[in-house]
Amino acid sequence: MSHADAAVVGTGPNGLAAAVTLARAGMTVDLFEAADEAGGGLRTRPLFDSGVDHDICSAVHPLAPASRFFREFDLAARGVELLHPEFSYAHPLAGGRAGIVHRDLDVTAGRLGEDGARWHRLMAPLVKHSRGVVDLMLSGQRSRPADGRGALLLAGRVLRHGTRFADGSGFTGEEARALLTGVAAHAVGKLPSPTSAAVSMLLGHLAHGSGWCVPRGGSARIADAMAEDLLAHGCTLYTGHEVRRLDELKGYRVVLLDIGVRGLLRLAAEALPRSYSRQLAAFRYGPGAAKADFLVSDPIPWTNREVGRAGTVHLGGTQAEMFRQETLNHQGVPTDEPFVLVVDPAASDPGRARPGKRPVWAYAHVPHGDTRDPVDLVRRRIEQYAPGFSDTVLASCGISAAAFEQYNPNYVGGDIGSGAMNLYQAVARPAPRLDPYRTPVPGVYLCSAATPPGPGVHGMCGYLAARSALRRECGIRTAPVLSPMRTAPYERKT
Repeated sequence: MSHADAAVVGTGPNGLAAAVTLARAGMTVDLFEAADEAGGGLRTRPLFDSGVDHDICSAVHPLAPASRFFREFDLAARGVELLHPEFSYAHPLAGGRAGIVHRDLDVTAGRLGEDGARWHRLMAPLVKHSRGVVDLMLSGQRSRPADGRGALLLAGRVLRHGTRFADGSGFTGEEARALLTGVAAHAVGKLPSPTSAAVSMLLGHLAHGSGWCVPRGGSARIADAMAEDLLAHGCTLYTGHEVRRLDELKGYRVVLLDIGVRGLLRLAAEALPRSYSRQLAAFRYGPGAAKADFLVSDPIPWTNREVGRAGTVHLGGTQAEMFRQETLNHQGVPTDEPFVLVVDPAASDPGRARPGKRPVWAYAHVPHGDTRDPVDLVRRRIEQYAPGFSDTVLASCGISAAAFEQYNPNYVGGDIGSGAMNLYQAVARPAPRLDPYRTPVPGVYLCSAATPPGPGVHGMCGYLAARSALRRECGIRTAPVLSPMRTAPYERKT
């Protein structure tokens, strides 16, 4: 039996963040990962060519430099370089038009013509109060916001942009409408909605602030930095080790679970009170994501060449088309023109490319549990705005929404957000409790994206769950220091 103080099951960004927080408070931690490598959504590996790495899940990280956990953890001081593309994101439209968001708000506004002043008025106050806005959105949603101004700014904008009357909210040009709606679609659900509007305000203003960053070398660099810090603090990581029953973890003072709601029901079914199990059984999942990866010979031949200088590209057409498409997904209706996010990592990180070979990463939003191979869906969608793309494809592979659950059991039906992001579940995840991380089982806490603040590479679900465990189980109320210390090379046990 291990003599460690705590066990963490699952090593996605939240599981790693939880373990780092516990270790920095003086606890020894064992981490258990069913896969052969740690990282969850932070994995990078070759798919088609040994010299070209692909991000397996997440690729672009607007929340990594902004969240409280990563601000204090300080990725840059640990050698993780977050690269800023020339343009944060782009949204091509028919006829070679495109909306382009520069990190400089004034430059972006200057490109939007009559809508420039409106865009500036929308984003500038959020950028000014960014810390308060981010800390509110990436909180446990149970305490009074530290920055009341940020809360008021968000509330007004969510009401304006998150209702059925959000037909453009003052924008007259299709470029500005499409730019804002494309960011709202990151909520993966019905459009418009209060939660999609909140997401568009959070991610939209960060495009003009800390940026939509790409880690040099791939997303796994973030997970590696966290694992190295854990090793330096005496923690042990066991990969290829699936925990099937909660009673396997007897003897640990604290247990944190970076698993989804269904995983919690399977793992701890006999230990959970019926009332709590019923609440978990009522948890709802959202539409799915289907992933397509391509190895290409040349940069994507966008009709509008500026689009190729953006870190992220949204393919969804006009605002009206995105409203229709995302609502159909929400209703479970498949179509042939899904909303697609595309990333050419080498546009921001040239080292990711080799002569005549470069990776392309893409997600399509599809109905929950969709079984279609997304490769042709995504390829045709890119071809609409980049004729000739198919001719550059050297190899490709896809994973359907249904198959995503096999890759990661937290992604039920392809729901990469680990639960629908409707207004109720954005707050009451996974059940309506004062402490959403603490389960009724003594010493057992949930720290996955099924808890507030929800999906994204921000580490806050793990950080907040660990803080809750430290308060309740150890009487530690002071936040541990997360800043860098000496680290050792990353190792793992199997």
